[in-house]
Amino acid sequence: MARRAGALVALLIALALLGSAPAGAAEKEQPPPGSISSAEATQAAARDPKVTAETHVHPDLIPSPTFNNERWEVGWFEGDHEVALVMVDPKTGEVTESWTGYQVAWEMARGYSGEFAHSLNSPFIWVPLCLLFLIGLTDWRRLRRIANLDLLVLIGFGVSHFFFNRGEIGVSVPLAYPVLVYLLARCLWIGFRGRGAGLRPTWPTMWLLVSALFLMGFRVGLNMADAGAIDVGYAGVTGAHKIVHGEPLYGDWPEDIHSGDTYGPVNYAAYVPFEVIWPYTGEWDDLPAAHGASITFDLVTFALLLVLGIRIRPGPTGRRLGAILAFGWASFPYTAYVLSSDSNDALISALLVATLVLLAKPLWRGVTLGLATWAKFTPLMLGPMLLTYEGWKPRKLALYAAGFAAVTVIFMLWPAIDPGLKVFYERTIAAQAGRSSPFSIWGQVGWLEPLRVAILAATGVLAIALAFVPRKKTLLQVAAFSAALMIGVQITLHHWFYLYIVWFFPLMLVALALLERTGEPDEDEVPGLVRRVRGRRATRREASPARTNPPVPTG
Repeated sequence: MARRAGALVALLIALALLGSAPAGAAEKEQPPPGSISSAEATQAAARDPKVTAETHVHPDLIPSPTFNNERWEVGWFEGDHEVALVMVDPKTGEVTESWTGYQVAWEMARGYSGEFAHSLNSPFIWVPLCLLFLIGLTDWRRLRRIANLDLLVLIGFGVSHFFFNRGEIGVSVPLAYPVLVYLLARCLWIGFRGRGAGLRPTWPTMWLLVSALFLMGFRVGLNMADAGAIDVGYAGVTGAHKIVHGEPLYGDWPEDIHSGDTYGPVNYAAYVPFEVIWPYTGEWDDLPAAHGASITFDLVTFALLLVLGIRIRPGPTGRRLGAILAFGWASFPYTAYVLSSDSNDALISALLVATLVLLAKPLWRGVTLGLATWAKFTPLMLGPMLLTYEGWKPRKLALYAAGFAAVTVIFMLWPAIDPGLKVFYERTIAAQAGRSSPFSIWGQVGWLEPLRVAILAATGVLAIALAFVPRKKTLLQVAAFSAALMIGVQITLHHWFYLYIVWFFPLMLVALALLERTGEPDEDEVPGLVRRVRGRRATRREASPARTNPPVPTG
């Protein structure tokens, strides 16, 4: 009985994880009285200029009208391939939409308003968020610093996003890659140099902290008032429902959500507490469990960044560093984008920041990375570097491996038994690796595939090399290299989307914030103390000129 109920629930889920088709109703819709006939809808669709243009290229197109979402949808097929799709108003017979190319199969490529993040896309919300992010973190006394450029580049994803919202993915997709490449190069530069001018915002600590708390309250309120769970959150709740009812996670999903089991078991387990509190109704409704999960992932990441800053540096300097990190997360538009989409991506952010917080504890470092890996797989790239963070000390290597192995056994034992590792691999890693999508340059330009493979191989080589070089790594280097590896993998993904930015953003934010820290309070906050500290250091330098003040190890 439980299995049948789970199957009925899953049948309501759209095929939106791959974005390949709109979510359809279980029963066939019928046109209301007074509507035009299917033949009349087909005749109206045939007069559309896009269909006319396609018939010159494909003269044997066959129309197939269906009534769906309170309108006629006329698909034009060449064999099994749908070449064009036309929407016709059932009352007036007028064409309301027509699509060709990628936008036929991919609804998310059509630029529908509110498809992701709802009202957050309004310029009255998005633009102020961007401005707050820049104003709050910019060093207004030295505008030509490269860290200020880094902030502008991070906001630069918005140029690509603008065209995505207009349904122009032929423009939006290529525009994302210069930003990714710059950020990759910047993180590698920070990691290998380990020093330089990073974030040094002009705002006082109290301003940053109060603004961060206000923004977090605003984001949570916006999520509760006007946000919708996309397919990812829906799949998470459905997977949690399966766990609660003892059903296998992989290989038993209905056809219309066949990609719902593409994530690791930790992802679905993370939704279980919320599904228990707000049980799944069997429909793609408001999904309060998805809202609760996304809000929690967001708040946990925010809190961990604040704790990380305080633990890295003692006293006022640590509080300021924590405020910078917390404000950076709260004000960055794409962290709010994830929250308002009720996606699961902030779960990865929280787990990777937790890895930094527990970096000095090899057992727990292995546990947090294991959780991140068995949620979305990509964090496995950080494994070799984190293994040797403290050098090649056998006891610490064993503790790290034990933590990772324990998580693997706990979360993979059930899938290994039912339905088996072969099905698990086919439904997750293999499905994602073989995914075809127009939301990457590799999906739009097929002959670039050798370059994609080369970049992926280079990223893998870098991941292994970082286990050996540098021999001993600082927290700053771990954060920078982790961000670089996550960006390197994202560049090679067949399907890339703006939600993935939060996989690396908090790591890069930590690296940039640590670059500007010198271990002493800011002059604009406690100038008298700074002068006294500098005076004492000037005396001590004569006896110890090479003394440095590195970050305090966390954990």
